[in-house]
Amino acid sequence: MKSILVIGAGRSSTVLIDYLIDCCNKKGWSFILADLDLKLAQSKVAGKESVQAVQLDLSDKKKLSELISASDIVISMVPAHMHVMVASICLEYSKNLITASYVSDEMMAFDEKVKEKGLIFLNECGLDPGLDHMSAMKVIDEIKSDSKNELTAFETFTGGLLSEDTERNNPWKYKFTWNPRNVVMAGTGTVKFIQEGKYKFIPYHRLFRRTEIIEVPDHGYFEGYANRDSLKYLDIYGLRDIKTLYRGTLRRPGFCRAWDAFVQLGATDDSYQMEGVEKMTHREFINSFLAYNPTDSVELKLAHYLRIDLDSEVMHKFKWLDMFQDTPVGLQKGTPAQILEHILKKKWTMDQDDNDRIVMVHKFRYTAGNTDHGIDSFMVIEGDDSERTAMAKTVGLPLGIAAEMILEGKIKSKGVVRPVKKDVYLPILGQLENMGVVFKEYKFQPQEN
Repeated sequence: MKSILVIGAGRSSTVLIDYLIDCCNKKGWSFILADLDLKLAQSKVAGKESVQAVQLDLSDKKKLSELISASDIVISMVPAHMHVMVASICLEYSKNLITASYVSDEMMAFDEKVKEKGLIFLNECGLDPGLDHMSAMKVIDEIKSDSKNELTAFETFTGGLLSEDTERNNPWKYKFTWNPRNVVMAGTGTVKFIQEGKYKFIPYHRLFRRTEIIEVPDHGYFEGYANRDSLKYLDIYGLRDIKTLYRGTLRRPGFCRAWDAFVQLGATDDSYQMEGVEKMTHREFINSFLAYNPTDSVELKLAHYLRIDLDSEVMHKFKWLDMFQDTPVGLQKGTPAQILEHILKKKWTMDQDDNDRIVMVHKFRYTAGNTDHGIDSFMVIEGDDSERTAMAKTVGLPLGIAAEMILEGKIKSKGVVRPVKKDVYLPILGQLENMGVVFKEYKFQPQEN
C-alpha cells in the first residue's frame, strides 16, 4: 500500500487534501495529514476514509522522522524556510518530496545526493511558481520544436484576485487571497528584466508607476507590474538568447497607483519599529509620515504630499480602507509594514461569501523565417467557495497530481527539480485540463507599429 504524508493543513491545502482523499480511496492508498493544530487537521478530513489526522510540532524531529519514514512521498505545505529540515529527513529515509515553494540554495544543495538515491524533490509545483512554469514551458517547447522558429519575447503575469461579483463594491477590487505579508512587501528591492536585448532595472519607489494594461478576453482589463528578478528565468526556461523576458503580477486598473501612495509615504517600510503603536489610530498612522501643520487636515496634507486632488480615486480608496478614521490600530508594536498589513486585514480579509479568481497570462513572440508570430495564452479560474478557492485549487491540484504520478512511476526526473521538463509538466497539465484548468491560446501575426 502506498502512503502519502502532507505536512500542513492551512487554507491553501484544502483542495489538495480533497484530491488526495479521493485518489487514495480509488487506489487503496493511505494518507496522513499532520499539522500543529490537530483540530484544524481533523476538520479537513472529518468522516473521510483512508486518511488520518495527527498533531505535529515540527520541532519534534523524532515524530517528524517517524511520519516521514512510514510514508512513500511527502508534500510539505509548511513555511518555505522549514522545507530544508523536512527535506533532510526525506533524504535520510529515501523518500520523495514535493513543495510549492521556490528552490532555495539550501534545497539545491541536496541535488546530487537526491539523484544518487534515485529520488525526486519536486519544488515550485503550485500556482506561481508552478502552473506558470508548466504552461509556459509547454508553449516554449512547442515553438522551439521547429528549428526555423526563434523565440524573441516572453512575458508572463499572474494575479490572485477577486471574482467579478466580489470585487463589485470594493474600489480596490482586491482582498488578500494569499499571504498578506507577501502582498505588503511585494516589489521591495530592485526589479530586473530584459527588454529588446537591454537589461532593465526598476527601483522600488518607481515600481508601481511602471505598469502596463492587459486585456483578457471575456474578463476585461488588468494592469501588470514587474516581479523582482526575471533574469534567473533565462536559464530556468532555456531562454538565454531571448530579447525580452518579463514576469509580472496582475491587479485591476487603479490598484497600483493607489498602492504607490503607501510606498511613497514609507508605510511599507519593514526596517524599523514605530513608536507609540499601542495607542496609535489609523489616522495617526498616516499622519506620522506627513509634515507637521497646525491647521491642515491629514487628508489635505496627504493630498498635497502626493500631488493629487482631495476627490481623487486614490483618496477614495484610502477612505474606503478607513485610513482616516480614529480607529485603534490594535497592535502593541510593529514596523510600518506590519502595521499597514494589520490595518488592511480589517477590510481585505475574505468574508465567508466572498469568492476569488486566478488570472494567468502568457505572451509569446517569435519569428519563423522572415515572419513575425504571436501566441497569447490565458487562464481564468474561479473559486467554488471561501475554502475551495481558486488559489487553493491552482496550488493544491498540481501538487496532488504530481504526488499521484510520482507514486505511479509516471514522472522519471530525479534530483531537485522544477516542473519545467516534459515528463513532469505534460502529465500534470493533461490531468488539470480534465479538471477544468484550461489555457485558451490565441495565435496571430503582430501588426507593425
